[in-house]
Amino acid sequence: MTFLERINEDLKNAMKSQQADLLSTLRMVKTALKNKEIEKMAPLDDAEAIKVLQTLVKQRRDSAEQYRQGGRDDLAAKEEAEIGMIEAYLPAAPDEATVGRIVSETIAETGATSAKEMGLVMKAVMAKLAGQAVDGRLINQLVKSKLVGG
Repeated sequence: MTFLERINEDLKNAMKSQQADLLSTLRMVKTALKNKEIEKMAPLDDAEAIKVLQTLVKQRRDSAEQYRQGGRDDLAAKEEAEIGMIEAYLPAAPDEATVGRIVSETIAETGATSAKEMGLVMKAVMAKLAGQAVDGRLINQLVKSKLVGG
């Protein structure tokens, strides 16, 4: 079952059970996936669908952060609820220890020794973790701490 089929099935179930928040979020996800298919002019494979969902999660996190800064906790909570619904479709994210190990291995492989080489390390780590729901900010912090502090 593809992501789109799974979302369509869950959309039907959300309509039947009258879950307005889930229905709204799934419609938004379906629209984003369809738009990407139209842009690509071909059906999306699972890796591409995961990238779209990760983008949606990142957008929601950024929005929630801005709403909190603006004192709109109600809107931030709505964005965070949507994040939870979208993340249910993403593969489980590796824990911080696993990501830290991968960062250390990548630094050793690339021979990076200074913060100037951070981009090189980030690119290699992101390639290793492609297709997994991992927060780029976490990777950035780990790479920075290991290159600058370690």
